[in-house]
Amino acid sequence: MVDVVIVGGGVCGCSLLYELSRYKLSAVLVEKENDVSVGTTKANSAIVHAGYDPHPGTKMARYNVEGNALVKELCEKLDVPYQQIGSLVLAFDADQDALVRELFDRGTQNGVPGMKVLSAEEVREMEPNVSPEVTSALYAPSAGIVSPWELAIALAETAVKNGAQVELNSEVTAIQPIDGGFRVTAGGKEIDTRFVVNAAGIWSDKINDMAAPHTFTVSANKGEYFLLDKSQGTLVNHVIFQCPSKVGKGVLVSPTVHGNLIVGPNAEDAEKDDLGTTGDGLAFVRKMALRSVPDINFRDSIRNFAGLRANTEIDDFLVGETEQKGFFNIAGIKSPGLTSAPAIARDVVRMLGKAGLTLDPKETFVDERHVVRFKHLSHEERAAAIAKNPLYGQIVCRCETITEGEIIDALHRPLPPCSIDGVKRRCGSGMGRCQGGFCGPRVQQIIARELGIPQEAVMMDRAGTAVITGETKMGGRTE
Repeated sequence: MVDVVIVGGGVCGCSLLYELSRYKLSAVLVEKENDVSVGTTKANSAIVHAGYDPHPGTKMARYNVEGNALVKELCEKLDVPYQQIGSLVLAFDADQDALVRELFDRGTQNGVPGMKVLSAEEVREMEPNVSPEVTSALYAPSAGIVSPWELAIALAETAVKNGAQVELNSEVTAIQPIDGGFRVTAGGKEIDTRFVVNAAGIWSDKINDMAAPHTFTVSANKGEYFLLDKSQGTLVNHVIFQCPSKVGKGVLVSPTVHGNLIVGPNAEDAEKDDLGTTGDGLAFVRKMALRSVPDINFRDSIRNFAGLRANTEIDDFLVGETEQKGFFNIAGIKSPGLTSAPAIARDVVRMLGKAGLTLDPKETFVDERHVVRFKHLSHEERAAAIAKNPLYGQIVCRCETITEGEIIDALHRPLPPCSIDGVKRRCGSGMGRCQGGFCGPRVQQIIARELGIPQEAVMMDRAGTAVITGETKMGGRTE
């Protein structure tokens, strides 16, 4: 019997696995997909929120401010792209000026550091390309940007390095209470465990109902985005928000840690499997974004995508032990869920300890990780890397300057990818203007070679996303 089974490999599940790997115990994360971070974690705004938006006294408020500091700390230790660039919430009239001041007061109660209400002139000094119609703004210097999938992957990899387990392609189909814990059926296998933590995102209500009384229902809310080329990446220097409404924080405009510009999202109710973008949704995003930053050139869009928020009837995170003793939920995690994940994980570890889990720290816990990113090296560092491994001199992705050496590194890390997009999430290959049109076939060849599998077994992303299905013709054959 293991000590803890975590259901769900998003940033919350990976954060908890990392925190549990600090201790002398057995923890297993089960994920239905072929990689971690492939749900909402890979399809969001990638913002590390400051914490002025959640209402004081909520779990959101507490976890947001604590998580803001933890994300920065973790990214530094685990070599994850992160930049603390600050955010601006723009107001366009007197009513929104009042809302900006309300957000300032709320943030002050939540303990957000360094905030300031700016005049229109101060805003334009900081951001010359914002709309001339701006009347004021809330400035929060502690806000930042991050690579969310790289954070989740780094946490999971480091946890595995510390002895934790990740079971992929392992959808949970049953959770049965047994003497001393639970029997979790996942991927056709049975795992007996003392505790279960449900971090299954938009499917967390389904997992909850397998073992605990039904107390909430998750409804999916879709947000659609534009990702623009690096030519637009310096149009703004901060995360640019509009005043929030009941449906979310509004359409934002922000640089990304990879040098692009991200614009979105909208907020539309959707089915849990609906990740498609729509003409109407993207038109709304474009219209609202241009109100904040009129000079965005949407002709430089290189990708559109959508993500799903896990909304529940309760306007707060659902974190804690259920009526079924030993079964915990991390559910209803929408924005600021990415920022809050490390703080939620630490709190759930404390809850597990109170519930009887022995938390004996490891003397040999590894809390650092280093990744070679060839394009960020100096000329001298590049020469040294190539001398050590000539494959760092073989450029595979020209758009992003990603080398064969980096791809091979990713394929031999503690949680190796098995798909082209899995490599993309770890290395950045395929993230440029051509979106993998040139490097994709080469990446597929490298994956097949390094993992010792047929090339047609290498998916684009999730199971079923085949790139190669068979030969189109046979050449050189004679009768």
